Amino acid sequence: MTVREAVAEGKRTLRSPYFNAQITTPDLDASLLLAEAMQLSKEELITHWEKPLTPDTHKKFLELLERRTSGECVAYILGKKEFRDLEFFVNKSVLVPRPDTELLVDTISQRWGNSSEAGKNQKRALDLCTGSGAIAISMKHEMPYIEVWATDISEEALETAKANARQHQIAESIRFCQGHLFEALPTGFTFNAIVSNPPYIPSDEIARLPPEVQMEPRLALDGGRDGLEIIREIITGAPDYLEPGGVLLLEASPEQMKSIYAELEKNRFTNIKTYNDLSQMKRAIEGAMP
Repeated sequence: MTVREAVAEGKRTLRSPYFNAQITTPDLDASLLLAEAMQLSKEELITHWEKPLTPDTHKKFLELLERRTSGECVAYILGKKEFRDLEFFVNKSVLVPRPDTELLVDTISQRWGNSSEAGKNQKRALDLCTGSGAIAISMKHEMPYIEVWATDISEEALETAKANARQHQIAESIRFCQGHLFEALPTGFTFNAIVSNPPYIPSDEIARLPPEVQMEPRLALDGGRDGLEIIREIITGAPDYLEPGGVLLLEASPEQMKSIYAELEKNRFTNIKTYNDLSQMKRAIEGAMP
C-alpha cells in the first residue's frame, strides 16, 4: 500500500456512516494522521505520495484512525495545535485552541499596537482561564513590551501552559498563577486589559456537543445552568482589578451577547462593543472601566 492509497483508505474510514464521531474534515484528518504515523509533516507527505508503507507504519496509521473514529480529536491525538502561527502542546487537561479565539488577541494587539513606546511599556494584561496558554503566550509573543499574567484553576492546565511558554522561550516573561479567577492573584495588582475565553456552555447542552468536544475538560466548558455563571463572576470581579480606562474582553456564544451586555452595564462598564468571528457571528464582547 502506497501513501496515496493509505490516505484514500483513511478518508473512507473517517467518512463511514457507522461511526458517531461527526467528523467534518475526513480528508484533512486522514492526511494529518498518516503524516504522524510516518513522522512527516503534512507538506512532506505529498512528496512521498507513491512510497510504500511499512507494515509497522500501516498498523500505526490504523491505530490513529481508530482513535479518531472513537471521537478523539486530531489535536489530542497529535498532542499539538496551531494558534496564530505558533504550535501549542495540548492534552485532555486543556481546551483545544480554536481559530475564533484568535479574535481576542487580535483585538488587544490592534488596541495596543498604536500606543506610544512609553505607553506600551506600561501595559499589563491578564488572561483568565488560560488553559493551554494560547492567548497569554500569543499576546506576549506579538507584544513583547507588555506584562502578561495568566491564571487557571486547574493545576494540570497550568502545567501545560507553562510547558508551552517554555517551548516558545518566554516562560520567564509570563506570570502564571493557580486558582479560581481573581482569587489566584496576589493583592495589589491591576491591569489595563483582562482577557478570557471562559467556560460558557450551558450545563444541559454539553451532552449534545460533538463527541470530540465532549472529550475536552468539562471544567473548561461548563458555564452553569445558562452558561453565564463564570462570566457573571468575572464581570462582577473585574472592576476591582482594572485600571481606569482598562478593558474586559470576553469570548462567548453569539446568543449570550445581549445578556452579557446587560451584565457589563450593570457593573459600570462603558463603551461596550462586540466583535465578529470568522463566520461573522458575534463572538467577543468588550467593556471599559470609566
